[in-house]
Amino acid sequence: MEYLYERVAYLRGLVEGLGIEENTKEGKVIANIIEVLGDFADAINELYDSQEELSEYVESIDEDLTNVEDELYEDDEDDYEDYDFFEIECPHCNEYVYLDEEVLNKEEEVLCPNCHETIEIDNHCCDDHCCCDE
Repeated sequence: MEYLYERVAYLRGLVEGLGIEENTKEGKVIANIIEVLGDFADAINELYDSQEELSEYVESIDEDLTNVEDELYEDDEDDYEDYDFFEIECPHCNEYVYLDEEVLNKEEEVLCPNCHETIEIDNHCCDDHCCCDE
């Protein structure tokens, strides 16, 4: 942000080099414009510093949050292995549907997520010891 200060200093030098008197109407206007430009440069510099500090803080929070997420969800990666899923072929669209044990044990209709047709399930043959294939 130094370039803003350099540009304001350059303008001050030009005004002094032109010999514009600050007690004339034009001189007062130009001197005030240069002063306001210096104030703008100060404000922008302060905003830049604040933004840099905020970015570092957000990055720190992001790293901390990543660590917390890693700790919290570390064990969740293998949770799907705790469920028993059964693969059933839809008789209407011939796509495979995966159902968990709870759905199979209920007496409700099962709709195919692909074709939205009802799939008939024989609850007696959906266990690991099915005798129908023998």
